[in-house]
Amino acid sequence: MIRVVLADDQALVRAGFRSLLDDEDDIAVVAEAADGAGAVEAARSARPDVILMDVRMPGMDGLEATRRILAADTAVRIVILTTFDLDEFVYAALRAGVSGFLVKDTDPGELLRAVRVAARGEALISPPVTRRLIAEYAGRAARPAPDPRLDGLTPREREVMALVAGGLSNGEIAARLGLSPATARSAVSRLMTKLGVRDRAQLVVLAYESGLVSPGWIG
Repeated sequence: MIRVVLADDQALVRAGFRSLLDDEDDIAVVAEAADGAGAVEAARSARPDVILMDVRMPGMDGLEATRRILAADTAVRIVILTTFDLDEFVYAALRAGVSGFLVKDTDPGELLRAVRVAARGEALISPPVTRRLIAEYAGRAARPAPDPRLDGLTPREREVMALVAGGLSNGEIAARLGLSPATARSAVSRLMTKLGVRDRAQLVVLAYESGLVSPGWIG
């Protein structure tokens, strides 16, 4: 059973999400929070697998709550909810370690998929909007700085990392490089382990901030 916490200051949003999620046999909403402080407490007491976290909440916002939660529990997966396609707070949240983000008016099926994907320890990094967001704000944040972690990568590993940064799924990477889907999946997994990043989202952020790919690059 996937344990989910809903953190949003709008009661109607929480009610809608709870109704959708609780209808699923493999998902249960175990707590709700109306602000960041409540989200931190719910994460501590309810021990969820996934937290759906609004960015803008009164008092402690979702970004600060995310930082505190992940500092205490690196196993929990946080998916940011936003009303905006491109939001600098969401990029900051990706840097803080969230597994991805969704716009609040996303299709119900996509929300359910997102919860299951996050619970598996994967990241919601394929949608083009996520790629645009990271490209835009990574380009703004600072001039790319070479990262010594990339020095030990092979040319193929750099190619795989660039394709991940372009928003390609494992299946799309496999097709692009002439690999089997299983081989592509293993290549991405080994790359994350080698670089010491927690998931695909962190891999994408590193690719842009290190200058491996530029903000205008398309995979």
